[in-house]
Amino acid sequence: MDSNLSIQSTNQTFLPGTRAGFHAGNRNNLTRGCMKLITADKSLLLLVDFQQKLMPAIEQSESILKNAAALAHAARLLKVPVFATEQAPDRLGQTVTGLLEPQDHVLHKHHFSATLEVGFNPWLPPGRDVIIGGCEAHICVLQTAVGLLTQGRKVYIVDDALGSRDARNRQLAIERMVFNGAQRVTTEMVLFEWMRTSQHPNFKEIQALIK
Repeated sequence: MDSNLSIQSTNQTFLPGTRAGFHAGNRNNLTRGCMKLITADKSLLLLVDFQQKLMPAIEQSESILKNAAALAHAARLLKVPVFATEQAPDRLGQTVTGLLEPQDHVLHKHHFSATLEVGFNPWLPPGRDVIIGGCEAHICVLQTAVGLLTQGRKVYIVDDALGSRDARNRQLAIERMVFNGAQRVTTEMVLFEWMRTSQHPNFKEIQALIK
């Protein structure tokens, strides 16, 4: 079969090399989404439940926390607002020491989706894309991301700043969030898109965060 030919079905045309779930008619929408870079002045960082009693059970928690800290530090330098949630902190503890600064915003919650918590939605600045890292990927991060997407927010999930107790749950959570419209990125993608140029005044300090 000619590899340049589209695969025909009775009702739809699918692009070769793509999942059957992506209709060829959506090609322009997918292209536009992929071409949009993250901008610092239109972003906020949301750190979901990086809590003291939860993190020891998370796979690769050390590297996940390192990346979350890099995101938070860079965000403050670039004046990107930093928000954090804490799930039932009386049981799971507060956010791990060193991740947040006094100027950051913290919301205590009991719903797994922060968007269902009273006060959460007006708490976030309107019109900003949401960069999300957190735990657990398949519970609170997933439900919060889907809630934000339902509200029409642009959501970027930071792959190397997401954790669960096991890899299978984490992977399936990422797949579901992407399927629902989130874009999957890495810490370095976010940092370098926020800066855009090596001439940025904070370039050396931010670059040092990922070495």
